[in-house]
Amino acid sequence: MKKREKLHLSSKKHVGAFNQPLIFFLFTCLIFSVTGARLFWIQIVNGSYYKKLSEENRIKLIANPPIRGRLLDRNGVVLADNKLIYSLSIQPRLLTNSEWIDLRKTLSDLLNVSINKLEIAFNRSNADTPYKKVLLSDLSVEQVIRFKEQESKLYGAQIDIGLVRNYPYKSLAAHALGYTQLITQNEFSELSEKGYKFSDRIGRKGIEAAFESELRGQWGGEMLEIDAMGTVQRSLGLKLPKAGKDIKLTLDLELQRTAEKVLSDKVGGAIVAIDPRTGAIRAIASQPTFDLNFFSQPFTNQQYDNLFVSLKRPLLSRAFNAYDPGSTWKPVTAIAGMESGKFPARQKLNTVPCITYGSHCFPEYNKRGFGWIGYEDAFRVSSNTFFYQVGVGTGSKALYDAAIKLGFDNHTGIETLIDENKGLVGNEEWADKGRGWGTPGETPWIVEDMASASIGQSVVLVTPLQLARAYAVFANGGYLITPHLVDGNKNWTSEKYFQKVDIQDTTLETIRRGLRKVVTSGTGMGINIDTSILPPVAGKTGTAEDSSGGSDHAWFAGFAPYDSGEIVVVAFAQNTPGGGSVHALPMAKKILETWYKLNSNDEFISGNDQL
Repeated sequence: MKKREKLHLSSKKHVGAFNQPLIFFLFTCLIFSVTGARLFWIQIVNGSYYKKLSEENRIKLIANPPIRGRLLDRNGVVLADNKLIYSLSIQPRLLTNSEWIDLRKTLSDLLNVSINKLEIAFNRSNADTPYKKVLLSDLSVEQVIRFKEQESKLYGAQIDIGLVRNYPYKSLAAHALGYTQLITQNEFSELSEKGYKFSDRIGRKGIEAAFESELRGQWGGEMLEIDAMGTVQRSLGLKLPKAGKDIKLTLDLELQRTAEKVLSDKVGGAIVAIDPRTGAIRAIASQPTFDLNFFSQPFTNQQYDNLFVSLKRPLLSRAFNAYDPGSTWKPVTAIAGMESGKFPARQKLNTVPCITYGSHCFPEYNKRGFGWIGYEDAFRVSSNTFFYQVGVGTGSKALYDAAIKLGFDNHTGIETLIDENKGLVGNEEWADKGRGWGTPGETPWIVEDMASASIGQSVVLVTPLQLARAYAVFANGGYLITPHLVDGNKNWTSEKYFQKVDIQDTTLETIRRGLRKVVTSGTGMGINIDTSILPPVAGKTGTAEDSSGGSDHAWFAGFAPYDSGEIVVVAFAQNTPGGGSVHALPMAKKILETWYKLNSNDEFISGNDQL
């Protein structure tokens, strides 16, 4: 029995000894299999990914932003350029909490900035990147020098150099030039495919937005090889950034300055000065306005509210917004009357104290009437009852057709289309569809609407730019121009941009003579008080009730010289009661005076060049 037990134990030892090498072999195979599988996964399946990571540890890409193109006036004066700014940033990953507290105190003392301000910037959720936080923007030269002197003791902090948009004339032509802003996270997801970086700025309004693709340029950069300590070993390649294209505008700085000045005391308003021969805009201003540099510097919540939430709406361009045009609309009614054949050019009508249409008696503004007069004198004295009769007699279709010929109820074609209101010319079809606020079929066109439309009230809204475009037709002999802020390489007198208006010569000449009489012996006589400094002018004053409920608007639209038509000026004073001849005409006169002086100087210089 004991012998058997010994044999059994002996056999177990032999089996165990035999299994140990096998187990070790299998274990080794398992280890190599797992290792091989892992290597296959890393090097074959995900080889490109890990190669990229490895290269990123060895190679550093330094992005080099492009310089945005400048905006220039027609004479090459810079209206928008770029300036260097210095900002203070830190890399949070390099600092512990206690180190940040020490650094914060040092920076506060060194740069004379409150600790609270630095802490707020540090805790912002919208930091530039997870690796860097901007604490201060637009440092002064003195702050930069102080930092550089102590830089070796400020581990984790750095001074960054960047470019921001700069507008040397601040609010001048603000609504036309537009501004730039940092792109948003949502925009970045789309714009990144076009080469934008998260720190890029993009044009938001005006020319800055319309010509974004030409102004922005292209990013450049440098590829550097670094060692494990982060020390640069060598440059592996350099791509220089491509600067954006400079854009020369049609604006004239001096004329624009005058436009801004004459508007400065108005609660709201606009000036448009345009060349009727080409459509080139020489000045376009809106009041109230704003400093374009606001968007290139830090701002407080109060400053933001003053701009974006203010009831004065300084960001709204009055030149592109639509208002009741009042009597400046009467040439449109005249076209409807003459072109329809119902009220020919030689027609005379009896103007009376009041004419009843529907349930309302529509008055003559002088409460007496002017007796029997024709078109020219109706313009001269700005008779309402004359144009009531013409408008009601021709109907809404004829008036709408005349308005369309002059470009109303439509966009003008200006490059900054996104900022432009197309206005309104009410008619029967529009009323039947609900007038934009009612139920279709329940807001019919009535005779009272037609009377109001005849003198540019209630159911007619136009922009100052549209009105300037329309009056250019009377100035240039019957052509509808395309207003523009950039000449570019386009032929602005080609049929695409300079279209013949389908009206009779007798219609055009009758209106022209009437507009001339306005300023020689009518409501616009004030423009000729000092005739020695102005060429012959033609135009129309206008006083319009504000259909939105505010005080009256004041208008003047005119052109000069009368025979050759080289400049059209529209002056608009929003909610400024007192009449177009009192408030708008003096503004237009100042514009014409500046234009005439500049034009005379150009001729003088041109004459000297020929000597």
